[in-house]
Amino acid sequence: MADRTDRSTLLRPPPPDPNKAPIENVLEVTEMAVLGPNIFTNTRKAWHPPGARGIYGGSVIAMCLAAAQRTVADDFLVHSCHCYFLLAGSSEQPILFHVEQVRDGRSFATRTVQARQRGRCIFTTTISFVREGSSGSPQSQVSHSSAMPSEAVPPPDDYDGEPEMMKQSPFQGTKIEVIDPNPGSSDKGERKTRQWIRARGKISGGTAAHLEALAYVSDSYFIGTITRIHRLWRFPFNPEAYENLAPDLKERVRTLHAWEGMGEDPRDMMGQPTLGMMVSLDHTIYFHEPKRVLADEWMLTEMESPWAGDGRAVVTQKIFAKDGTLLATCVQEGLVRLQQPKPEGAKESKL
Repeated sequence: MADRTDRSTLLRPPPPDPNKAPIENVLEVTEMAVLGPNIFTNTRKAWHPPGARGIYGGSVIAMCLAAAQRTVADDFLVHSCHCYFLLAGSSEQPILFHVEQVRDGRSFATRTVQARQRGRCIFTTTISFVREGSSGSPQSQVSHSSAMPSEAVPPPDDYDGEPEMMKQSPFQGTKIEVIDPNPGSSDKGERKTRQWIRARGKISGGTAAHLEALAYVSDSYFIGTITRIHRLWRFPFNPEAYENLAPDLKERVRTLHAWEGMGEDPRDMMGQPTLGMMVSLDHTIYFHEPKRVLADEWMLTEMESPWAGDGRAVVTQKIFAKDGTLLATCVQEGLVRLQQPKPEGAKESKL
């Protein structure tokens, strides 16, 4: 068992496998048959992003998918994944993934997975699989697909343009681009964000590992699209305080601000609304071309929001392969609240 001072995994974490891509090590799950059938646990500690309420949601989505894929036949491929975030997960506690074999048909199989910590369900998903080739020949099917934006050009294979602070992620990416077809328009629903991404290293675990990697990255910057299209200030201090930051912190804030597509100078955000709270509520992935997902090659994510209101927002995402194939469509709803004015006489918090 793991050392008593480390409760982040149920078993002692093995050293990373150098023959696998970093994302494969991050998402590895271990079957716990001693606890019952179809129960798995995280092999390594889950990532808790700085400033977040809990562990990164994409890792839970992907590990649930990893567990579910272990319970279906090899010729069944995931085509949809419907998820709900229920409680903030802790990176200091092991996660148990309970897979229920809801249905096994000739063409489709269904699994539900609950991710639990301390006996409480923190996340639940229903995943549907389809048997490869069960729909007949391509000539007997209707077919169409959204096209990748013609102006989107993937970075070179030797791209190394990330800031140093971004290089610890198992995924590599480019600076987020905010597309505004009508500059100056008040219609935020017309704005889009685009980013090229790929897993670092070479994924060795076949189609299942590539699909898990796509599920992981699908949650990256997703509901945060709202902060970009509405230009919301998200740091825990006012833009006016930017000039008074220590030089190293000031540079870090400037780098993050620019990388996320918000502009080169954080001082331009003076007078903009401030984000108070943002939490993902649910997440859906439709895998269109599972056999063509190569997550260690460049993929384009394009995000936009058809609606926001009543303290919530919906964001849609298209993920394209670099050859233009539409690999997946994702939808997420999240809680979005602006920071409310402080009561008169309240003290300003110190940095």
